[in-house]
Amino acid sequence: MAEAILSAVSKIGIVSLNKTVTIVVDQLAKKVNGLIELPVKIKMIDKELRMMNSVIQDLGAIYLSHNVIKEWIAGVRNLAYHVEDVIDKYSYEALKVSEDANLYRYALGGSRHIMAFTKIVDEVIEIEMEIRQVIQNQSYWNNIVDPIKNYREEIDRRRGMACFPELYSDEDLVGIDENRNKLTGWLSTNEKECTVIAISGMGGLGKTTLVKTVYNREKSNFPGAHAWLVVSQSYDAVDLLVELLRKIGHTQPFTAGAKPDVYELTDAIQKTLEDRKCLIVLDDVWDKEAYTWTCSAFQGLQGSRVIITTRKEDVAALAHKGRRMKLQPLGKDESFKLFCSRTFHNKSPDRKCPPGLQTVAAAIAERCNGLPLAIIACGSLLSTKQPTDHAWNYMYNHLRSYLQENDHVRAILLLSYHDLSAVLVNCFLYCTLFPEDYPIPRETLVRMWVAEGFAITKDCSTAEEVAEEILMELISRNMLEVVETDELSRVTTCKMHDIVRVLALHIAKQQRFGSANDESEMMLMDREVRRFSTCGWKREGSSPAAAGVEFPRLRTFMGIASSTSMISSILNGSNYLTVLELQDSAISHVPATIGNLFNLHYIGLRRTNVQSLPDSIEKLSNLETLDIKRTKIEKLPPGIVKLEKLRHLFADRFSDEKQTDFRYFGVEAPKMISNCQDLQTLETISASKDLSQQLKEMTKLQTVWIDNINASNCEELFDALSHMPLLSSVLLSASDEKETLSLEALKPISTRFHRLIIRGSWVHGILKCPIFHGHARSLKYLALSWCNLGTEDPLQLLASQLPSLTYLSLDRVSSAAILILSDGCFAKLRTLVLKNMPNVKQLVIQDNAIPSIDGIYIKSLPEMNKVPHRIEYLGSLKKLWLLDLHKDFKADWNLNQMHNELKHVPELRL
Repeated sequence: MAEAILSAVSKIGIVSLNKTVTIVVDQLAKKVNGLIELPVKIKMIDKELRMMNSVIQDLGAIYLSHNVIKEWIAGVRNLAYHVEDVIDKYSYEALKVSEDANLYRYALGGSRHIMAFTKIVDEVIEIEMEIRQVIQNQSYWNNIVDPIKNYREEIDRRRGMACFPELYSDEDLVGIDENRNKLTGWLSTNEKECTVIAISGMGGLGKTTLVKTVYNREKSNFPGAHAWLVVSQSYDAVDLLVELLRKIGHTQPFTAGAKPDVYELTDAIQKTLEDRKCLIVLDDVWDKEAYTWTCSAFQGLQGSRVIITTRKEDVAALAHKGRRMKLQPLGKDESFKLFCSRTFHNKSPDRKCPPGLQTVAAAIAERCNGLPLAIIACGSLLSTKQPTDHAWNYMYNHLRSYLQENDHVRAILLLSYHDLSAVLVNCFLYCTLFPEDYPIPRETLVRMWVAEGFAITKDCSTAEEVAEEILMELISRNMLEVVETDELSRVTTCKMHDIVRVLALHIAKQQRFGSANDESEMMLMDREVRRFSTCGWKREGSSPAAAGVEFPRLRTFMGIASSTSMISSILNGSNYLTVLELQDSAISHVPATIGNLFNLHYIGLRRTNVQSLPDSIEKLSNLETLDIKRTKIEKLPPGIVKLEKLRHLFADRFSDEKQTDFRYFGVEAPKMISNCQDLQTLETISASKDLSQQLKEMTKLQTVWIDNINASNCEELFDALSHMPLLSSVLLSASDEKETLSLEALKPISTRFHRLIIRGSWVHGILKCPIFHGHARSLKYLALSWCNLGTEDPLQLLASQLPSLTYLSLDRVSSAAILILSDGCFAKLRTLVLKNMPNVKQLVIQDNAIPSIDGIYIKSLPEMNKVPHRIEYLGSLKKLWLLDLHKDFKADWNLNQMHNELKHVPELRL
């Protein structure tokens, strides 16, 4: 696939610009036959790969229909992987030579270096032979491309037709009543202008089914004309408009032998529909242009309605915000009802599930994760089987493989996959490495994509910014789902729908991209795998260390929550490892051999028991991300300042897991940390005498967390922070709970500044400081803890100063007994957290306060004995936690029948 070529040419580009490689080649050229020609040969390989990439892009999805082309593509993929391996080896050996102080002695002959470069030259010759073979094999299919293309276009259209209407029946219309009523209402309004309506969502959610139902019922209300057009991926604008003309009753022929142009057709449609109220459905629209060509013909038509169904949110955005509907997966009850409706339609009049099968039936329906297409496919299959425990449990256990092989499910979901570019494919398949239902953190995913080279610096955008654009593109295509967003409405966590992941895992394994071992079957792992993840091995004997397995091609290893001592095997046998993610694993020691992994860009040790890092880490010259958050590490190796490419350093920890003590532990910053000029993230370091001077030299910092601040050094530190041009997020923690911080010197010049976290006591009048005045509009996130406000109400104080807050957290903040959210205050606030506030007895929410609130989390307020006043009127509330309150709180809750009053809140914890 083109995505494999993309990785190879990216590596070639990097090595071609590497001055170290050039110097080493010049020095060893006389001792290694053919080495002097190597740079030229690599450039020629690059050109050939790019040409093959162009051929594949021109083919599009055609190869799926022909085995010869599939085999040729597989050959190209293997070639690209071979090139990537050799280029990585080339870089590695050049780095080893450059580090060797005795280069002259080794260069005289017989050294390991000369043997290594001789082998590289030989492998490049092998690659040249492989290229010739791939070019020769292309002749097998060159003459059959056009017929296949025509065939593929026809299949594409047939596949898009009503999304396989034979799968659906009236009984399958479960859970669409609300959406059907809303769509019907939009069609029947008295709006005189032509209105565009968009129905969006991932493949298989029933967009077409919903619209088809409403269309069939409502088309009689549009006597002027009505038409249903399937656009699909392989549409032709002229053919589409000709089909529309035919369906609206245009009979006048065009000039014989001449194909009409788009403008001629548009004019004909407008004349035909003049003064007629019409209903047009554009089903399965994949790009804005398809809409533009057709909808330009409807402009000015009084009272007409155009409905678009699409998987892409940028297409849906063509409709007015009030006329967009994004379909979501069915809920648990609706899924079960739909499953039973399809499964028992020929077995019982009431379509009810027999009592003995309800448990397994519910499990099957739930495993389809609310995707109607998958539920119907499973139900249809089981409707032909005997209703026995054995048959149904077998279905449950083999559900993944069934959905993976089901033609209807594959065809509909793979349409979205084959519409992705090579870059998007790499990033999409990478998400399969995370466990099922795992909420993938945006920042982690972005850093991994950058480490793998899937996102690179582009124009004025950093690699991380490019990666975030890729993430939003996948989300807009409904390939990934948003789980949570932050104070800036950015995605915080996302996930892949389970059914989509099943198919994506199959593709990733088939294309040798990677593999995820959800079932802990390590013995079946292909040693040639390039990326793999495991959620933990069930048996010690299943680990690669115990089995003696090495993975020489490995680029990414994710051992999330792994409980075995596999790290030595991974480090010793995977020389080109790029991403090492071991968060939540049981490891307590990092071997010094990690310093040999020159290609390592990302190390994740979050929430492990590691107590120190080896000094050899200073050799990881390509390291970009080091995550040792919540480990036992107190001090960084001094050599870390040699890592000039380091961009993200996470090193904060707590003195106790429950965070009941004040002290927040950062690591001791090594001297000359300013050598790491590319650092964007620095969390968390302890304040020191020279830290402020170091920070002044680090102009790329965006996030800075500092611990152990005292009154004597806070002014210099805050001044240094103020002059950072890109600063966006700051944490300031005092040295102890009695230390008083003054924020007078904190005056950020950055226009990106929006997040402030303060731990420690305030000086009097702190809300009058510049940070709360000059940044009152830009400050979105504020978290205060261990702050002494006496008897004042912090909510009223902050509401008057910070109207733009979307997140507010108060933890161990002394205050008045009654907290009041005043009328109209915090209009943008989405999250409110109140914790460990011993004086608070009551929370009063006045009219129109916090109208946008999404979550309220109240915990450990021992004196609160009453339900927050008027909380039941917060219509936007989705999450409400009321934990560890006064013993009388529950009685007041029951007395006011709050469970009934708050049944609109999906997540309620007491």
